[in-house]
Amino acid sequence: MDQATGTVVLQAGRTSYVLRLDGTGSTVRQIHWGPALSVAEAATLVEPEDGRDSFDGGTDAREEMPVEGGLRYGVPALEVRHPDGTSSLEPLLTGHGIQHGPDGSRLVLHFVDAGPEGTRDLAWDLHYRVRRDSDVVERWAVVRNTAAGGGRPLTLLRHAGGQWTLPTRAGYRLSSVHGAWSEEFQLAGQPLAYGETTLTSRRGHTGHQSNPWVMLDAGDATEDHGEVWSVALAAGGSWRTTVLRTPAGHCGVVSGAGHEGVEAVLEPGEELTTAVTAGVWSGTGFGGASRAWHTYVRRHVLPAGGELRPVLYNSWEATTFDVTEAGQRELADRAAALGVELFVVDDGWFGRRDDDRAGLGDWHPHPGRFPDGLRPLADHVHGLGMAFGLWVEPEMVNPDSDLFRAHPDWVLHHPDRRPSPQRHQLVLDFSRPEVAEWAFGWLDRTVRDNGVDFLKWDFNRSFSEAARRTGGTAARAVHTEHAAGFHRVLDRLRAAHPRLRVESCAGGGGRVDLAVLARTDQVWTSDNTDAVDRLTIQHGASQLYPASVLGAWVTDSPNPLTGRRVPLRFRFHAAMAGVLGIGGDLTSWTAEELAEAAALVGVYKDVRPVVQHGEQYRLGSPGGHGRAVLHVHEAAGEAVLLQWRVGGRGRRAAEPLRLPGLVEDADYRVFEPGEPPEAARVVPGRVLAVHGLAAELPQGEYRSRLLRLRRL
Repeated sequence: MDQATGTVVLQAGRTSYVLRLDGTGSTVRQIHWGPALSVAEAATLVEPEDGRDSFDGGTDAREEMPVEGGLRYGVPALEVRHPDGTSSLEPLLTGHGIQHGPDGSRLVLHFVDAGPEGTRDLAWDLHYRVRRDSDVVERWAVVRNTAAGGGRPLTLLRHAGGQWTLPTRAGYRLSSVHGAWSEEFQLAGQPLAYGETTLTSRRGHTGHQSNPWVMLDAGDATEDHGEVWSVALAAGGSWRTTVLRTPAGHCGVVSGAGHEGVEAVLEPGEELTTAVTAGVWSGTGFGGASRAWHTYVRRHVLPAGGELRPVLYNSWEATTFDVTEAGQRELADRAAALGVELFVVDDGWFGRRDDDRAGLGDWHPHPGRFPDGLRPLADHVHGLGMAFGLWVEPEMVNPDSDLFRAHPDWVLHHPDRRPSPQRHQLVLDFSRPEVAEWAFGWLDRTVRDNGVDFLKWDFNRSFSEAARRTGGTAARAVHTEHAAGFHRVLDRLRAAHPRLRVESCAGGGGRVDLAVLARTDQVWTSDNTDAVDRLTIQHGASQLYPASVLGAWVTDSPNPLTGRRVPLRFRFHAAMAGVLGIGGDLTSWTAEELAEAAALVGVYKDVRPVVQHGEQYRLGSPGGHGRAVLHVHEAAGEAVLLQWRVGGRGRRAAEPLRLPGLVEDADYRVFEPGEPPEAARVVPGRVLAVHGLAAELPQGEYRSRLLRLRRL
């Protein structure tokens, strides 16, 4: 820190995040977020005038923790309703502290709400955390009601972890993902409009319609070149991200848990910790930003990011609700013969679950299908050398269930309102301690008694009529507090069973964010298993999330959802770009298909360390014919290229695939699986980077290939 100028430099990997502490103690501003600067260099930075003396003057999109009050007309990160109904705050910086620990270095800025007559009953601390091995900056706030006993509560209308400000540019482009069930993570970029652009979910989960991250650039960044600023939220429940662009050329991002109208009440002495927001700057385009996120997720978010994810088989598309012990045994035998490492029994194993109208909430083995319980099947699966997994949906209940008949008050629904039916199920209120305790109890017993190694945790219904039954001024806080209860159950379960692994699912990719990944090991990217559609879905998801968390299945052809017919090889190559799984009806596959599948599973196991733990380079666009992904594991000296073409080969020759990320002064053997490496051609890394590999694939639709590169 430079004391003379109040300049603080946070060093995050190759990035500097520079703050300037106002000498009056009223504001803190970020004055640089980009390439690394020394403290001496940062101290010379000059802040632009904010124009306080002009009619348009103010601090919009300029402060680190904008509040409601004063000459502030932008998006507040902190907005409070005082007991008298007013919301104005007067922030005063009272001090700061710097801490160093095994999980990085932390800067804490201390604020109070101060007026002419002294300090009011509100204080907040703004936290920053950086690490030397990550370009990511993390931020959050802790807000406290400092009133003594007998004081009055404060209501938080907004509580984000601060504002991310961007340097002044003539224009900005906003990139994000949109979608729906079965078409999640559709990437789009458009010029950022003046005013406020808000992305949100009011559903109680992150949602299929958007995902809580944004990327911003000046409109000139590409996959490989240019500056990109990215912000992501770790919330898990409803959320809101607002990007502000002012006519003066400023741009800021405020992202937090909850949406409009979701309030939190702080009683005297209570405090609230906001959701964490994280930010990345990249000087090497969108690809550079993605690789920074991937490294961060693997090293600092996932509970077991260094592990290799197993090849799994899931029984849903083979059986739907027709689940029997004999049928599952047969599928397990066939899956084991393919080299599968994890066998997952999906919906239909519990209660009276003969269809989707009954049974949710009654988490005991279906008496007609598993008369001796699940343990015999689990033992059979383990005897085949595979781990054993179960599908669960702990937060849901069917009205036709013993649980609902015993506890109708546990659901998110008010008795004086008609429910909105969806999937014949209602949502249990995990913000209630007794509901969370019930869920932990049966999950703990199920995992322990049956030797369960893996849970696919699903969430198939968005909130509706969602409020606490007790009402009150913060009734809608369940939109964030339910997620907190869900997180607590997962935390307890993983602590009780350290070897348990969990996949997050919400009708596909409806619950994916950094808070969920901090408690799970992978996500079910989409219910759409069509290999062609998956290339686009996985392209969008990979903007933030690494291949090691994106579950991808090989299913039957024609595809159950789209009816598209795609060769088995293409289906495997599409799924190999993530965490490989198989979900087809193996009893209907031919001997030739089973043999080909077993060979491809073996190939994936060989290349899995590179795909799951290497750096990813996206080559070409998912909408074009030259789509490909390169994974480079520099420490292992290996790379894997996956390439696909959907349509037939045109008359014009395909542009060579130039391969970034390789060591240019080294030579590489380039070979296909099954080809002896010593017989492969040797190509200099510089030639691969500058000239590239021939991109031609054989004639016909749905052609693909996997190439391995080994450094000599």
